[in-house]
Amino acid sequence: MILPKLPDPLDAVLANFTALVDARQRDLVVPLFVGLLLAHGRRTVTSWFRAADITGDFRRGYHLLYSLGRQSSLLAGMLFSRLRRQLDPGPRWLFALDDSPTQRYGPCVEGAGRHHNPTPGPCHHKYLYGHVWVTLAWMVHHPCDHTLGLPLCASLYIRQADLERFPPDKPRPLFQTKLAQAGDQIRWLKEQLQGTDKPIWLVVDGFYSKAPVLRVAAQEDVVVVGRLRKDAALFSVPPELATGQRPRGRPRLYGKEQWSLAKRAGHQQGWQTVACWQYQQKVTKTIKTFVATWHPAHGAVRVVLVKEEDGWRAYFCTDVQASVASILEAVADRTGIEQVFCDVKEVEGAGQQQVRDWQTNVGAYHWNLWEYTLVEWWAWEKPTEEICDRSQAPWDEEPRRPSHRDKRKGLQRLILREELFRGCEEEAVQEKMAQWWDRLACWLP
Repeated sequence: MILPKLPDPLDAVLANFTALVDARQRDLVVPLFVGLLLAHGRRTVTSWFRAADITGDFRRGYHLLYSLGRQSSLLAGMLFSRLRRQLDPGPRWLFALDDSPTQRYGPCVEGAGRHHNPTPGPCHHKYLYGHVWVTLAWMVHHPCDHTLGLPLCASLYIRQADLERFPPDKPRPLFQTKLAQAGDQIRWLKEQLQGTDKPIWLVVDGFYSKAPVLRVAAQEDVVVVGRLRKDAALFSVPPELATGQRPRGRPRLYGKEQWSLAKRAGHQQGWQTVACWQYQQKVTKTIKTFVATWHPAHGAVRVVLVKEEDGWRAYFCTDVQASVASILEAVADRTGIEQVFCDVKEVEGAGQQQVRDWQTNVGAYHWNLWEYTLVEWWAWEKPTEEICDRSQAPWDEEPRRPSHRDKRKGLQRLILREELFRGCEEEAVQEKMAQWWDRLACWLP
């Protein structure tokens, strides 16, 4: 069984994970993480076991993934509590929430169903069979690179029709819509950040810009920034009346005048420019902004219309006092969660684990998310030369930021190098082994 010396902060976080899981599987937490990190090829759970040398205890390994799935909220909260003490959130806490599918095969996979395919590819498949994960990620500004997404937790969305295919002798999860799961994650987020003096912002796409999510966000004092439909029914702000002039009953929440976004965007007057920081550069945007009332938000929102080369787009923010630059920067930072989905599925291999139990699938998906977060955390303050080894490609001189694959391979080299030199005490042997290792490390997948 592989038990290497892991660098900070991996060893501290995994030690806390070990203390929280079942005592019968505690000794497999570190090997399972190393197996996920060193596995290559198709990333099934058995490939993790082979890379971690726990093939004899494979049944306990599956039990560990089941335990991780049941305690995913607790372990995610512990990870976030350590993470936020080390990284600076900036002037506000910014999070992104979105869903993404992982494709699976076989009719006996619990919770798998037919879902919309966001990336149809050249075959133009509108649907895929698999799992859908509603994922919450922390958006953090890197001091040298762009905004990075650090995924924390996820919820498995199962259609009500797919719940009927569960075995009758096995407990099945309760049905929840994606919007209800998003509301639960907002409550979890507010509980984790209880007592903070910084505002909490959540940036979402158009699907989650709906009343169930906005209602929970308003109750938990979370500011939501999202995409606004071009045909959204917006109303004017009701006038403020003096105490003696108010009629009987509750004060009006919505004005009498209905506004059209298309007409406001088509009008040539009222446009202005604003400078903001988007996609690692300072840009100037042509915008219109105004305060309106919107039924899904149950009150007033700030609306921002942005003129682009291919037309115009509309965004909203539930904080009417927020600046336009902050709203546009938050909208641009939402792309960090799209990069998370791409790397977690293509680099980490999420969705390839080939397990049938739904709780075990939850544990395997979270294990991929947390490994992604820990690798990014480990490489946070490290220079590019220490992470990327481009010595075998002298023609590659174009400066660019390290990808998640580069950071993962850098951590692989570090762990294997430390394991290789653990038994070498003489300097001459170490130097010879170092030369041999430098050649061998070029072959890492």
